[in-house]
Amino acid sequence: MSSTKAVRRAALKAAFPHTLPILTGYLFLGASYGILSSLAYRFPWYFPALASVCVYAGSMQFVSLELLAGPFLPLHALMMTLMVNARHLFYGLTMLDKYKPLRHRKGYLIFGLTDETFSLNVTLEPPMDVDRNWFMYYITLLDQCYWVTGATLGGIFGSLIHLEVKGLEFVMTALLLVIFLENWMKETRHTSSLLGLGLTALSLALFGPANNLFIIPAMAAIIAALALLRRPLEGGEAQ
Repeated sequence: MSSTKAVRRAALKAAFPHTLPILTGYLFLGASYGILSSLAYRFPWYFPALASVCVYAGSMQFVSLELLAGPFLPLHALMMTLMVNARHLFYGLTMLDKYKPLRHRKGYLIFGLTDETFSLNVTLEPPMDVDRNWFMYYITLLDQCYWVTGATLGGIFGSLIHLEVKGLEFVMTALLLVIFLENWMKETRHTSSLLGLGLTALSLALFGPANNLFIIPAMAAIIAALALLRRPLEGGEAQ
């Protein structure tokens, strides 16, 4: 038992520093979600916390506020959720091999797979003396704890104040933009990023911005292109 605790403690200690940038972003984003939920949509202060524990869907949680506040349209909600979170289908395919040895922890890591958690778990290599499975588990758990904490504080704060909240939902777009720019700065070659931008722009031109319908064909085109060009891209990065 003590050996297991030591393994878990080492994995937590190794994972925590890598999640600090996400801590900053998630506290702010989660608080924005909580404030928007309590202040603009008049949900109880504890609703953002419960939703973040049970749903934990990032941008979809912002969208869900309008869905929950409007008329009951289950098919519309299903399609909207699919369009907003379609990218996670491709994230999941990428993580199949990494998550395979996790056994009973695999379910939680699948549930907790967000954009930021994916970027860490798919790229980071834990130290030689740290268990990889526990390392990925604690990255996922810490990230969700940050979001839940921010949402809880935002829900409490939003229930106590009365302010103008127009434009607050833009924080999710801002975070994704910052993540893209950080990845761009780390890349030695920008082929993959430019490919993603180009195919997304093409999909937007073909399908238009209405209801974000362009997201699914854009993601399908990106994953197909990356699969077809995998070897040339990997060869270019290795040079």
